[in-house]
Formats: sequence, structure tokens, C-alpha cells
Amino acid sequence: MRSHYCGELSSSHIDQEVEICGWVHRRRDHGGVIFIDLRDREGLVQVVYDPDRSEIFSIAEHVRNEFVLRVKGRVRPRPEGTVNPDLPTGEIEILGLELEVLNRAETPPFQLDEHENTSEEVRLRYRYVDLRRPEMLEKIRIRAQVTRSLRRFLDERGFLDIETPMLTKATPEGARDYLVPSRTHPGQFFALPQSPQLFKQLLMMSGMDRYYQVVRCFRDEDLRADRQPEFTQLDIETSFLSEDQIMDLNEEMIRQLFKEVLGTDLPNPFPRMTYDEAMERYGSDRPDLRVPLELIDLRDLMQDVEFKVFSAPAKDPHGRVAALHVPGGCKLSRKEIDAYTKFVGIYGARGLAYIKVNEAAKGRDGLQSPILKFLTDAAVEGIMQRTGAQDGDLIFFGADKTSVVNEALGALRVKVGEDLGLMEEGWRPLWVVDFPMFEWDDNHDRWTPLHHPFTSPKLDQLELLESDPGGCKSRAYDMVLNGVELGGGSIRIHLQEVQQKIFKLLEISDEEAEEKFGFLLTALKYGCPPHGGLAFGLDRLVMLLTGSSSIREVMAFPKTQTAACMMTSAPSEVGMDQLRELSIRVRKPQSEDSTA
Repeated sequence: MRSHYCGELSSSHIDQEVEICGWVHRRRDHGGVIFIDLRDREGLVQVVYDPDRSEIFSIAEHVRNEFVLRVKGRVRPRPEGTVNPDLPTGEIEILGLELEVLNRAETPPFQLDEHENTSEEVRLRYRYVDLRRPEMLEKIRIRAQVTRSLRRFLDERGFLDIETPMLTKATPEGARDYLVPSRTHPGQFFALPQSPQLFKQLLMMSGMDRYYQVVRCFRDEDLRADRQPEFTQLDIETSFLSEDQIMDLNEEMIRQLFKEVLGTDLPNPFPRMTYDEAMERYGSDRPDLRVPLELIDLRDLMQDVEFKVFSAPAKDPHGRVAALHVPGGCKLSRKEIDAYTKFVGIYGARGLAYIKVNEAAKGRDGLQSPILKFLTDAAVEGIMQRTGAQDGDLIFFGADKTSVVNEALGALRVKVGEDLGLMEEGWRPLWVVDFPMFEWDDNHDRWTPLHHPFTSPKLDQLELLESDPGGCKSRAYDMVLNGVELGGGSIRIHLQEVQQKIFKLLEISDEEAEEKFGFLLTALKYGCPPHGGLAFGLDRLVMLLTGSSSIREVMAFPKTQTAACMMTSAPSEVGMDQLRELSIRVRKPQSEDSTA
């Protein structure tokens, strides 16, 4: 039906007859001449119909936006003065010789070139229309380019593309699983995979040596801008490589990807930072290094002050007192500071103390703050020396449990950096390494794995599994770019006795371990090689490459933040016959029962 895509035409096709198909982007009637901008996935071209061909002209008069057309015509230069330098096809136009309406269209729910004022709900309900927009087409195109580049890189290095099951066993974090009832096994359920973790380890035990997969994963959890109930990751696993070799390999892959897609050279090598350093300096294990602000520890300066808001967490081994020095922050109004106080409250902070530095040379007299009266001269002098604050600067303080201070001030440093224009341009990647093996769960009074229970501890710290689990470091690594975790992984446990020790520490009984992971423990008996890998969030990666604010912008058919599909109205109820066949009875929440 066509000889060319609309966006492929150029001055090299002048005087050629072409056939194109696409959607009407815009129709204009100028003094008896009709102009139609025809659009397909490759771009847009202008078609001209004049009244000399009355029958075709009559059809063109009745064409409207989003009609699907087939056009036959002759390519010619645009008249002098009408060239559009902003359009790839702006030097030429097509003199329409034939016109066929392949399909009519009702008035679209929003104009494709005026979508900025359209709610995301409407865009997602009519996603097939939204995806016609050139910027959306370009994002999906880049996504395909990214996938192609990653596959090519891994294929060239001996990795095998192997599929793993979609219907599998529920994971230890069962509350996050999407369950699939089995009709042939009444009362039993499959689970959709949160990741192919165990299967890719089994592939290493099978001697596949190098595996990858672009795989769909599922997680039933609260959503954010960079989360979806179903998402795509690039999953990688390899045998007989150290963590340094795995990081080097994947770093090379990401550098090559950015060069191919954006023409950008990322640093070589990526800097590496320990988890402890990242938390100490930035309050986050995925720090955005474009923001030059850092957290400054004040524990020793605050232990002896009478102000218990500071002294209590300073004396608490699980507490922290830290400062955030903001150059030029004095210009912030009280209203703006109150807004930042409300912001850190999201992360559990009960307040946000501050000091404005009006004249540093005057000491205490040159400072402005409601907390100054509670601080000793020695504490004030120490704060000024340690932060290096100058005239016109501002110092924010966080004092609470370490986790609260890190989360609150870590988020505040990024927000302040954005608001005050302190964020640097460019790409700032890094590896975060030496993660703790475990974190303490206060709610359940036990240790939980920081990543997953198959991560290997550092070999020289195995004795800490019994004596000091909180001090034991893992062989895990995360790749971070501009404050976004692109991917994470680890060297896995390949020795059965070590895996059993980890299960015991996590209070997983032998019976529970056998029930949930018996196949893995059995496989470990039959010659498991040292192995490791990682997984990249493909949606997040494309989100960064395209400058999008949400992964929903780079997925063809995403869910909303409430995990619903506006277009298909999923999830939805199903009929009683289907439920009965699956041996399922639905019990609605109490609030719904009570209002029924």
C-alpha cells in the first residue's frame, strides 16, 4: 500500500511518484488549496491538493484529524519562503494525485499537539491515541534501540538468552506475589515471578555459564513514579567471575549503550563508594552526585549540649545528628523553610532546625536561629568550623534515629539542590558496594536480608554470621546513575552449608527451607559453581535516557499508580462459574460488606 514512510521523504525524492499511508495530523484550507500533514511512525510530510482535480479535492475537503489515508503523489520542492527548517521533510511537499480514506475517525479525546493540559488518566484511557504522538513514538523507539543494544552486547560476549518460567512458586516475600490459581490443582496457586533469581542460579548449576533475559517481572506493592506492578528487567548471571569482573563487564555495557543511544561518553571507570560512605555523606545508598551538598556528622559536638533534641540521638548508638550546609541559603524565607520542614516530615522527621549565617566573622552574634540559645559556644564554633559556612549560607540540622536522619536529610539535599539551582549538569554514575548482609526488623524482632537470602557474605567475614550479623558485609553491588538505582546484584552463595547458616540466622527452619527452597538446596549438593550477576531495571534505564519523569512514559501500556489499567478497566470481577471452577470464593473487604 505504500512505497515510503512519511518521515523518510527528502529532496532526494523530488519528481518521484510515491505512495504513503498514515494519520491526518492537521488539515488546513488556504484559499482553495488544501494542505494535509500526514503522519506515521517515522515522521510527518505535507501533502497539497489543489482544486484542479475536483474529485480528489472533494475527498480532501471532508478529511479530518486522525483519519487514516493512503496518498499517491509526486514529490516536489516547497515554494520559496515556505521551507520549514524545523521539520525533517520541511524542504519538500507532495502534490496529491490520488487520495483514499482507509478509515474515518471521530474527534479524538485530545489534540495530539495540545496534550499538555490533558490529564494522565485520559491519556492512559486512550493510550492508543496517546502513543501516536511523535514524542511517545520516539520513546518507544528508543526503548527498542536500548533492548537491541543490550542484547547485542551480551550476545557478542557469549551470553545465552534463556527464558525462565512465568508460573512459579510463591517467594518468601509472599505478600508481594501476584497469585495465579490452578484449576487442575484445586486450592493451590502459582505465583508470577518477582524476579527469575532462583532459576538463573539453577542455570549456572546447569553449566550454562552465561545467561541473560529481558524478562517481565511482577510485584504487588505500593507504587511510585518509578514502580509498576509489572515491569521489565535485563537479568544477567554468570559463573566463575568475581564481583569486580562482573561490575567491569556491565559498566562497559552501559557505557556502550549511552554512546550508541545518546552519543554520550560516561566516565571510565565508574567511581566506587562503600555503602557506609554513601549513607554517611549523602544519607542514601543511591546518591545523586550532581548535587554537591553533603551531610556533615555532628555527633561528637552535640553529646554534651543541654538541648535533648540533639544530645539524646547523639548519645544513642542508633541515633545521628547531622548538618546540611546550603551555600546562599539565607535567601530562603521562613515560609520556604516551613515548606522544607513539612517535606522532611514525609520521612519521619519531627522537625527541621536551622541556622542562618548573616556574618560569620561575628561568631554567635552573626548567626540567626531559634536553637542558638540551646547550644554552647564550643558547639556553635565546632558547627561553623566543620560546615565551613560563610556569610549568606544556611545550615539545616537533623537529629533522630540514624535511618530517619539519613532519609530526611538525604531527600532534602536533593530537593534543595534542585530548588536553588545547585544541581550540576551531566551524568554521574557510580557503584555502591560493601552493603550490609542484614538489617534489623524492629517489627518482627529479627534479622532480614538487605537484598535477598542468596547473597554471599564476604568470605573473610563468615564468622560474623554468628558473632555480629549486623557487621557482616555482603558481596553485593548496585549501579547508580543520577540518584536512580539502575541495577543491583551480588555474588551468590554456592556452598550448601553457608546457605543453611543464612537460613538459620533468618529464622527459617529446616522444614520451611525445605518447603520453599528444597530444590535449590538439593541442587547445591551436585556441584554448584561460584556465580553471580545482577538485574537492570529496563524501564528506569529508558526513563533516564529519554529524560522522562516516570516509567509510565516509556511503557506502551502502563498501569496507573493504583495498579489499574484505565484502558481495559483491569482488574475486574469475574463470573461465579469461573471462580467455582477454580475452587475460589471471594470475600470482599469488611467496609464493602457493611455497605452492601
